[in-house]
Amino acid sequence: MAQLIQDLYAAQGASLDPAAEAALAKAAEYSLSRLWHGYTSMLEGFARPVGAQRQLARAESLFASVTDLPVGVADDPGRIEEVIRRAGQEICRTYGDNDFGRDRLDRAGRAEAGLGELSKRQYNKRFRLLCRMEAKLARLIHERRRHEVTITGKGAFAHTLPYELFAADQDTAAFVAYVTARGYMRSVFTNGRQRQVYDEVADALYGRLRAHPEQTRWYAVAHVHPTADVLGRLSDEELNQLLTRWTRFLREVAGLLEDAWDRCPLERDSMIVRRGNDSSTWNQAAQAWNTARAHWLALLTELGRTDVLDRICPGKVPRLMAADVAYWHRRSKGGLHPDTYVWAELPLPWEVLRGEKECPRSLVEEVCARHGVDPVAGAWTGPGPAAEAVAFRRTPELVHGVAVADPLMASALRSAGVFSGKGKVAAAQEWL
Repeated sequence: MAQLIQDLYAAQGASLDPAAEAALAKAAEYSLSRLWHGYTSMLEGFARPVGAQRQLARAESLFASVTDLPVGVADDPGRIEEVIRRAGQEICRTYGDNDFGRDRLDRAGRAEAGLGELSKRQYNKRFRLLCRMEAKLARLIHERRRHEVTITGKGAFAHTLPYELFAADQDTAAFVAYVTARGYMRSVFTNGRQRQVYDEVADALYGRLRAHPEQTRWYAVAHVHPTADVLGRLSDEELNQLLTRWTRFLREVAGLLEDAWDRCPLERDSMIVRRGNDSSTWNQAAQAWNTARAHWLALLTELGRTDVLDRICPGKVPRLMAADVAYWHRRSKGGLHPDTYVWAELPLPWEVLRGEKECPRSLVEEVCARHGVDPVAGAWTGPGPAAEAVAFRRTPELVHGVAVADPLMASALRSAGVFSGKGKVAAAQEWL
């Protein structure tokens, strides 16, 4: 990203101040275009949901009304539902009637519906396909929701910015792009804190925004960096727009957390993964919840509406932890993070948002005091202190969270199942 920002400024003929030039040069030194191998074993995007291409192709061969489908239908839940409903009319099937024993037509029913020429086998084949397509549609909607939650948890609302707003000012674009790229970094297997997003490069780019506040698009910056300095430059209308969006997103994420909880309740006292826990969904939703909650608290504070917290102050949500990481924590740091104990005593977030249980700020402060946690510095009752810029560190190649220096070695280790906890397989093909 640092290399792309350098190229942007070079193409615009812009002159950089010494701090920004030095910081970008330091980061761009490790760009793929400057390395001898020019290769990374890391995926450069988030896994996207698999569409219904296979199911629609089969439907085209079985249903006369499913023909000449336009490009993109297989990834659009609304269009897929239209196809299912239209195809269902051919066999007199109502959308949602998926019980194979109760909802199918018998011979007399098929004859009455004008399907007498369709054999039982052919009818059943079409009925089963539509049932599978509805199940696929439900999975696709869920996975699209998870994808949205994942990228929002990592990069806040950067992906929702209209291009015209993002590109209206080159300094704004550079800062938003860099901070978003930093936020998208993968988690590292560690018993300490993850790498911080706001580093010396981000700080240097932010310095350019402060130097030219009249041309900076502060509303765009607030989508990814909701500090008091940024939010203080927004109008009340802009602040309320963001607050409404984050409030709506909190409710969506709470629903995803509840779904994962209902499938298999977690051990709240330890937050260690147990068999049956959907750790992927939970951890993605937990990160998104904490990101949204931080923005929500910052906006309430800027608007002077912290009185809301006197009535409703939902807590943070910790991620599930693998047993080996938990053991590492106990050996090196003497126990679980105090935030885990606070979380375990507070009402569940979705119960709070629905008004089923009360969680005012006073309760959060009481529980924090019981476990020796500062509710303000720990961001339990407020946005927390502004992050200090950390030193830039090169993004390593990761194999299941473990840093590996060489990307070719990382590919071989990944294919061999190293660090995955699974059986090892031959990795010779990685070197061919």
